[in-house]
Amino acid sequence: MKNNPLVKKIKKTMKQIIEYFKTPHVQLVWKRKTSDVLMKIVRTILLFGLCFVILFPIIQQISMALRAPEDVNNPSVIWVPKNWSLMNLKISIVVLDYWNALLNTFKVSVISMILQVFSTALAGYVFSRLKFRGSNLLFVLVIITIITPPQALSLAQFLYFREVKLIGKETSIYLMSALGMGIRSGIFIYIFRQFFRGLPKELDESAQIDGASVFRTFWNIMLPNARGALVTVGLFAFVWQWNDAYYVRIFDVSKEAFPLLTMQLINAAEGMYGALFYTGGLDLIGQNVWENPLFLALISNVSALLMMLPLLIMYLFVQKQFVESIERTGIVG
Repeated sequence: MKNNPLVKKIKKTMKQIIEYFKTPHVQLVWKRKTSDVLMKIVRTILLFGLCFVILFPIIQQISMALRAPEDVNNPSVIWVPKNWSLMNLKISIVVLDYWNALLNTFKVSVISMILQVFSTALAGYVFSRLKFRGSNLLFVLVIITIITPPQALSLAQFLYFREVKLIGKETSIYLMSALGMGIRSGIFIYIFRQFFRGLPKELDESAQIDGASVFRTFWNIMLPNARGALVTVGLFAFVWQWNDAYYVRIFDVSKEAFPLLTMQLINAAEGMYGALFYTGGLDLIGQNVWENPLFLALISNVSALLMMLPLLIMYLFVQKQFVESIERTGIVG
């Protein structure tokens, strides 16, 4: 058996294979492949974990929105509703005065976004290109506004807008955005300044040689080249204004004649009884709705889902442009 040629050949082959895998080059290759596989496994686990953390509240809210109101106290209903119903959506639409509030919120967010993009882009261009005495000090003050809590300025802002009789009007929001004092305008000015500093100065010089003024250089030359920063700032300005409740409450913008989604969501409990009466929900959960905190929490969750639904739909259409603009402006780094 030992002298069998086939056995000798197999042993020789195995010995060659072992010697081959003992060579430094092969061991280095296998170490790299093993580390790559381990990194892929770790990366996959992290991605699944992040997806779960992000998607879990949304999936939970969708599950709550589609369950029948009578299942709110049923402990056996966790994820999949026993009785499917759109009653929670109907109640939430009435509670939020959804369609009027949606139109008003969209109007305020779009106008505020346009004004804020223009004012912060102009300020960013000035800080990046026009150097004058005290410009660095002014930019430091702009940076300070980023870390200053809005509560520190709210009293002065309220008193000023009360003097000019703009309390209770959405014009106060527009005026703040147009003057570069909108929501997180300091961050937007910083983004535009860094972006314009990255553009070649030859663009400005060639425009000045052709006789263009400073504003025309900004409008016709610099702004069209700042597409990445424009998209980034525009999306952030729109979303932050959409979700804003602080300034809306300070300036008393949201009223019965001009409802906004954020304030309607905050005041959802006050309009709950009327919404249940008009939608027929009282017959499903009983008259004593105020003693059912689970149902109030359910409607609040569904209302929050309706509020962020337009943003989710919008993101599906602009996600490619948003990611590209983030990379161009260098926010990730």
